[in-house]
Amino acid sequence: MDIKTFTSQPTVTDKDLEQLPNFLFEHLEEYGDNITAIKKAIDYALGNESPGGYVFLVVDNDLLVAAAVVNKTGMKEYIPENILVYIATHKNCRGKGIGKQLMKEILGSVKGDIALHVEPQNPAKKLYEKFGFINKYLEMRFINK
Repeated sequence: MDIKTFTSQPTVTDKDLEQLPNFLFEHLEEYGDNITAIKKAIDYALGNESPGGYVFLVVDNDLLVAAAVVNKTGMKEYIPENILVYIATHKNCRGKGIGKQLMKEILGSVKGDIALHVEPQNPAKKLYEKFGFINKYLEMRFINK
């Protein structure tokens, strides 16, 4: 198993860029967003928007088995410097420690604090708590239509 980390567009292969949004859409299941939103987060992370971020791919025998997208916020002290936007493990590979291994890689690679959003019923919440993520705030949103 190999974990690849990317921080800019030119370093990612076209194959990876094509399969990543669909992989995340499929394996995030009910906890994900639409393809357009996923593509925007990936573009932002790879530096097409400033300040950029990180894309992590876990590949096993040439098969994408997990992926994550982290966006830098460009802020510090009052908002974490990074947000873990997406993290997913292939549904046929869950329970094998791949998500845990990917999370270790993320925490060791990303500079600064990291925030994430997780629904209370999402089983991944337990993994995040094991790594020390805490529920510091209740998020509230106003959807301006």
